[in-house]
Amino acid sequence: MTTSASPDSGSASHRPVLRLLPKANARAIRRGAPWVFENELVMDRRTRGIAPGTIATLEDHERTPLATVAVNPGSKIVARVLDREIVEIGTEWLRAKVAKALSLRERLYDAPFYRLIHAEADGFPGVIVDRFGDTLVVQPNAAWADALLPVLTEVLAEVTGCANVLKNASGRGRVLEGLDDADVVLMGAAPEAPVPVVMNGATYMADLTGGQKTGLFYDQRDNHAFAAKLSADASVIDVFSHVGGFGLAALAGGAREVLCVDGSAPALDLARAGADAMGVADRFATRQGDAFDTLTALQEDDARYDVVVCDPPAFAPSKQALDKGLRAYERIARLAAALVAEDGYLVLCSCSHAADMTAFTGACLRGIGRAGRRAVLIHTGQAGADHPFLPQLAESGYLKALFFRL
Repeated sequence: MTTSASPDSGSASHRPVLRLLPKANARAIRRGAPWVFENELVMDRRTRGIAPGTIATLEDHERTPLATVAVNPGSKIVARVLDREIVEIGTEWLRAKVAKALSLRERLYDAPFYRLIHAEADGFPGVIVDRFGDTLVVQPNAAWADALLPVLTEVLAEVTGCANVLKNASGRGRVLEGLDDADVVLMGAAPEAPVPVVMNGATYMADLTGGQKTGLFYDQRDNHAFAAKLSADASVIDVFSHVGGFGLAALAGGAREVLCVDGSAPALDLARAGADAMGVADRFATRQGDAFDTLTALQEDDARYDVVVCDPPAFAPSKQALDKGLRAYERIARLAAALVAEDGYLVLCSCSHAADMTAFTGACLRGIGRAGRRAVLIHTGQAGADHPFLPQLAESGYLKALFFRL
């Protein structure tokens, strides 16, 4: 029996087999559901002994083959669907998948700065790849991808023509999969300085080795553009700004003045470097500190802004954290709404997959109401097209952006 996830090893006919319980929803798998949990499978000693990262065949309870899956018995997600056909998972399969993902991005974007692979939605469960020109940053957040990382690295470089491939091991998913947290250079070399990335007329400085996640959040690109439309000749505050996401886009849109607020001094240094590169440093300022404390202090000072943006980290990263997270979103909305000038704009974002659009909107409206403000919703945004949404996986539609006029 094959228990190795090495590329092109063995025939599909000799793989381990996972079998669904009679109560499991095989129809969901046939219709594209990408995950199979422990309580849906026959978890006998043989199944529990399969090495993490092993490629296997998934069958329904009547022993009809359903899909080619990657297995990790130590994870809550025991099986991740790689292909709904029974196929070999190796170099050719990876090459075709990467080429398909690249073809979409090259159609969408003129410059090679985008999310190249967005996990399940691109047929790579647990895998994130962001492109920064000639450098790719990979987050292999599932055991199968970690096991296949050498061949995946070669295929990524071959298909894209990129010279440098870096592994970022900061993803929360790696902990859940029992994987290491070592960042390494897989091919080529890491950039010695932050990489300038131009989006929506703004220049962002992406730190690919010391920054958050892969170095830059591409998912907000379209929402940055919409906010920029609201920012002409406006005073703008961008809270939880990271490297200046909304703030620098606002300056590109003609903002009169922008203040970026974040708890990370290195992130604000990168934001200032971006403003310098754009030649707009005279209209740009930063303030380091806790977002809640800063918003409270600004309210006490009777500060007002034409556009207020809050783009916090995930307050509700799991269902268990949902209630607490929604209270945090409500509090942010209340504090931020108090700073919006009459007929100004409030932009509130969430990257919590556990908080759906209805729950998030409700929390925001409660907060705005508690601030004594009246709001109309003028636009809702989501992640850009390089972060495609897989309808069978609600978690892939994690990003929400609400644009209010107060």
